[in-house]
Amino acid sequence: MSQHRVSGITIQFRKLGWDRILSTIAVVLTLVVCFRLDLDSTVVQAQTTLKGDPDRGKAKAALCAACHGVAGVSVNPLWPSLAGQQEQYLVKQIKAFRDLEREEITMQPFVENLSDQDVADLAAFYAGLSPCP
Repeated sequence: MSQHRVSGITIQFRKLGWDRILSTIAVVLTLVVCFRLDLDSTVVQAQTTLKGDPDRGKAKAALCAACHGVAGVSVNPLWPSLAGQQEQYLVKQIKAFRDLEREEITMQPFVENLSDQDVADLAAFYAGLSPCP
C-alpha cells in the first residue's frame, strides 16, 4: 500500500492485483448484460402491444354511443367524450374498468367481457375521431 500526503491529508492507495481487477470487470460486465437483457425484454413487451383496428372498433362501439355519443362526443356532462383521446390512455382506462381497478357500475356490464384486442380496437376508433363535431 502506498501513501501520498496532500495538503495535510494522507491518501492511501492499495495496489490491486490482476485477480481483483478481473473480478471487478466481470461484475461490471454481468451488470451490463443483465441490464441489457432486461431492456430487451421491455422492448419486446412494448412491441407486442396489440394494434387496434379502427374499423373493427367502430363496429364494437355501437353500445358505447348511447352514453359517449355516436361520434365519441358526449352530450351529457356526466359522461366523458372519447373522441380524440390518446389511444394508449383509452386502452389503460378501458382495461382499468374491465379489470375492476377502476370501479364504475355503469361501465362494468359493457367492458367486463372485452378482450385485449377489443379494447385496442375501441381505443383506435375513438382516438381517430375529431374531438369537435
